[in-house]
Amino acid sequence: HVTLVESGGGLVQAGGSLRLSCAASGNIFSINAMGWYRQAPGKQRELVAIIIGGENTNYQDSVKGRFTISVNNAKNTVYLQMNSLKPEDTAVYYCYVRHQPAFTKNEYDYWGQGTQVTVSS
Repeated sequence: HVTLVESGGGLVQAGGSLRLSCAASGNIFSINAMGWYRQAPGKQRELVAIIIGGENTNYQDSVKGRFTISVNNAKNTVYLQMNSLKPEDTAVYYCYVRHQPAFTKNEYDYWGQGTQVTVSS
Protein backbone atom coordinates (compact mmCIF):
# COMPACT_ATOMS: atom_id res chain seq x y z
CA HIS A 1 0.00 0.00 0.00
CA VAL A 2 1.14 3.53 -0.80
CA THR A 3 0.29 6.66 1.17
CA LEU A 4 0.47 10.15 -0.31
CA VAL A 5 0.85 13.29 1.78
CA GLU A 6 0.39 16.64 0.10
CA SER A 7 1.38 20.11 1.19
CA GLY A 8 1.70 23.61 -0.18
CA GLY A 9 -1.80 24.79 -1.00
CA GLY A 10 -3.20 28.09 0.12
CA LEU A 11 -4.56 31.48 -0.84
CA VAL A 12 -2.67 33.66 -3.29
CA GLN A 13 -3.42 36.71 -5.40
CA ALA A 14 -3.62 36.49 -9.16
CA GLY A 15 -0.16 36.54 -10.65
CA GLY A 16 1.36 34.91 -7.61
CA SER A 17 3.04 31.54 -7.16
CA LEU A 18 2.61 28.41 -5.11
CA ARG A 19 4.53 25.16 -4.90
CA LEU A 20 2.76 21.91 -4.14
CA SER A 21 4.57 18.86 -2.81
CA CYS A 22 3.46 15.24 -2.53
CA ALA A 23 5.51 12.57 -0.80
CA ALA A 24 4.78 8.92 -1.35
CA SER A 25 5.55 6.38 1.35
CA GLY A 26 4.86 2.75 2.12
CA ASN A 27 5.88 -0.48 0.46
CA ILE A 28 7.09 1.18 -2.73
CA PHE A 29 8.62 -0.88 -5.51
CA SER A 30 8.14 0.98 -8.79
CA ILE A 31 6.39 4.28 -9.32
CA ASN A 32 5.46 4.43 -12.99
CA ALA A 33 3.74 7.81 -12.99
CA MET A 34 3.36 10.79 -10.68
CA GLY A 35 1.19 13.77 -11.28
CA TRP A 36 -1.39 16.30 -10.25
CA TYR A 37 -5.09 16.59 -10.94
CA ARG A 38 -7.53 19.28 -9.85
CA GLN A 39 -11.23 19.62 -9.28
CA ALA A 40 -13.09 22.90 -9.16
CA PRO A 41 -16.59 23.16 -7.65
CA GLY A 42 -19.17 21.72 -9.99
CA LYS A 43 -16.58 20.39 -12.40
CA GLN A 44 -14.98 17.05 -13.08
CA ARG A 45 -11.50 16.20 -11.90
CA GLU A 46 -8.99 17.04 -14.62
CA LEU A 47 -5.35 16.36 -15.32
CA VAL A 48 -3.01 19.25 -14.61
CA ALA A 49 0.40 17.68 -15.16
CA ILE A 50 1.95 14.24 -15.08
CA ILE A 51 5.34 12.58 -15.43
CA ILE A 52 5.22 9.07 -16.89
CA GLY A 53 8.14 6.70 -16.66
CA GLY A 54 10.23 9.39 -15.06
CA GLU A 55 10.72 11.14 -18.39
CA ASN A 56 7.58 11.96 -20.34
CA THR A 57 5.67 14.98 -19.12
CA ASN A 58 2.20 16.08 -20.11
CA TYR A 59 0.48 19.31 -19.18
CA GLN A 60 -3.04 20.57 -19.55
CA ASP A 61 -2.99 23.24 -22.24
CA SER A 62 -4.22 25.95 -19.88
CA VAL A 63 -1.19 25.60 -17.57
CA LYS A 64 1.57 25.19 -20.15
CA GLY A 65 4.27 27.80 -19.64
CA ARG A 66 3.02 28.60 -16.13
CA PHE A 67 3.23 25.31 -14.22
CA THR A 68 6.20 22.97 -13.92
CA ILE A 69 6.09 19.42 -12.63
CA SER A 70 9.21 17.75 -11.24
CA VAL A 71 10.10 14.62 -9.32
CA ASN A 72 12.72 13.73 -6.74
CA ASN A 73 12.99 9.98 -7.23
CA ALA A 74 15.19 9.49 -4.18
CA LYS A 75 12.46 10.98 -2.00
CA ASN A 76 9.49 9.61 -3.99
CA THR A 77 8.20 13.16 -4.09
CA VAL A 78 6.49 15.07 -6.85
CA TYR A 79 6.29 18.84 -7.01
CA LEU A 80 4.13 21.30 -8.89
CA GLN A 81 5.50 24.80 -9.24
CA MET A 82 2.65 27.10 -10.17
CA ASN A 83 3.47 30.58 -11.43
CA SER A 84 1.33 33.37 -12.85
CA LEU A 85 -1.69 31.92 -11.11
CA LYS A 86 -5.14 32.89 -12.32
CA PRO A 87 -8.51 32.81 -10.54
CA GLU A 88 -9.54 29.95 -12.83
CA ASP A 89 -6.76 27.85 -11.29
CA THR A 90 -8.77 27.77 -8.07
CA ALA A 91 -9.51 24.14 -7.21
CA VAL A 92 -8.64 21.27 -4.94
CA TYR A 93 -5.41 19.77 -6.23
CA TYR A 94 -4.87 16.03 -5.89
CA CYS A 95 -1.60 14.17 -6.08
CA TYR A 96 -1.65 10.99 -8.15
CA VAL A 97 0.70 8.03 -8.22
CA ARG A 98 0.63 4.90 -10.36
CA HIS A 99 2.47 2.14 -8.53
CA GLN A 100 3.61 -1.30 -9.63
CA PRO A 101 4.32 -3.67 -6.73
CA ALA A 102 7.08 -6.24 -6.86
CA PHE A 103 6.51 -9.56 -8.64
CA THR A 104 3.51 -8.36 -10.63
CA LYS A 105 2.75 -6.45 -13.81
CA ASN A 106 -0.35 -4.93 -12.24
CA GLU A 107 -0.46 -1.21 -11.59
CA TYR A 108 -2.47 0.55 -8.92
CA ASP A 109 -3.61 4.15 -8.67
CA TYR A 110 -3.29 6.17 -5.48
CA TRP A 111 -4.60 9.62 -4.63
CA GLY A 112 -3.65 12.23 -2.10
CA GLN A 113 -6.17 13.81 0.23
CA GLY A 114 -6.28 17.01 -1.78
CA THR A 115 -5.05 20.50 -1.05
CA GLN A 116 -7.01 23.67 -1.68
CA VAL A 117 -5.57 26.31 -3.98
CA THR A 118 -7.46 29.59 -4.08
CA VAL A 119 -6.45 32.41 -6.38
CA SER A 120 -8.07 35.77 -5.72
CA SER A 121 -8.54 38.38 -8.43
